[in-house]
Amino acid sequence: MIDLAAIKLRYEALDPLLNERGRRRFAAAEALAAGFGGVAVVSQITGIARSTIGRGLAELRGEAAPEAATGRVRRKGAGRRSLVAKDPTLLADLKALVEPSTRGDPMSPLLWTAKSLRNLASGLGKLGHRIGHNLVADLLRDLGYSLQGNIKTLEGSHHPDRDAQFGYINDQVKMALATNQPAISVDTKKKELVGDFKNAGRDYRPNGQPEPVRVHDFIIPELGRAAPYGVYDIADNAGWVSVGIDHDTASFAVNAIRRWWQTMGRERYPNATQLLITADGGGSNGARVRLWKRELQALANELGMAITVCHLPPGTSKWNKIEHRLFSFITINWRGKPLVSYQTIVQLIAATTTETGLKVRSEIDTNSYPSGIKVTDAEMEEINIRRHDFHGEWNYTIFPQQPNRSSN
Repeated sequence: MIDLAAIKLRYEALDPLLNERGRRRFAAAEALAAGFGGVAVVSQITGIARSTIGRGLAELRGEAAPEAATGRVRRKGAGRRSLVAKDPTLLADLKALVEPSTRGDPMSPLLWTAKSLRNLASGLGKLGHRIGHNLVADLLRDLGYSLQGNIKTLEGSHHPDRDAQFGYINDQVKMALATNQPAISVDTKKKELVGDFKNAGRDYRPNGQPEPVRVHDFIIPELGRAAPYGVYDIADNAGWVSVGIDHDTASFAVNAIRRWWQTMGRERYPNATQLLITADGGGSNGARVRLWKRELQALANELGMAITVCHLPPGTSKWNKIEHRLFSFITINWRGKPLVSYQTIVQLIAATTTETGLKVRSEIDTNSYPSGIKVTDAEMEEINIRRHDFHGEWNYTIFPQQPNRSSN
């Protein structure tokens, strides 16, 4: 009896190490060991054509073609033309499919999700391309895309319109960038204990002289915790981080956006008429937080411009653009360094740079932001908000109550 699982296991273990000749000889050897019907079974398991396995069998029997003796993997001129060469629009269509749904490409405005390879192959099929999911993986790898996201595509609850919301956000950002309007990604970074505590990672120090830190991570009351709230300018590859010393509330979040505009945004976008914010669906800037909307109304009045907010769908907070383009580099920059004071935190954040030219500014926000503030129904009625037709609970625009007020 043919052990299909064992053949599959051996092939998956060896496939990354084999060239074309090695694969066909491996398949041929397995087919011989399997006996009658082995060629068909091995072809089905490995995806290697029966004719290719037949050539491998010929080589094993000593009936190899002359080129095999010369060290060539295949005869001169053999092999089919690449699918890309035969189908000149394939790569362009693949990029169009993957762009709004893949995370991590710094050249695209917003890329978070990860469509499965089979879905991409199906989408290409609808556009008239004949291609399998394995070749889609190869093409994405050649284009410099990471396929890690295709392994883990769910995070928390899976809303049926999750992918559609990512596409909607991407379109909104593209429109903003095309008209030179500011588009920012915002979020609160993980809160950090302030003091001589162990910080993950390692840093260069003289041999045998590690920096001493506390054994236990108990909060130091007089120092407390730092709450870094970040603003990432998608077009400018620049970031602002307000390091709060009090509660992480919507008032704190909106004030961080205000400080970004005053210190960086206004100079970068002197002719701006609207601001686009992409944010998580929860936390201090959550889609259901009334205080968030009330504070944004106050900011819209101050700036004299409409503020559009697009929230990431539920359970996708780790795919926020700011996580990969700003916070991750801050974490790398301060690895192994105890965050002994608020000033140290600000300095380490501001010193964060990347090869792609990331610029970061930071300051301590010493204001008090009490928690538990209630926003009444009457106050909500006064907010000049227009909800978008597509998921108005996630996508909405807040207009100034007194338009034309100067932002300067």
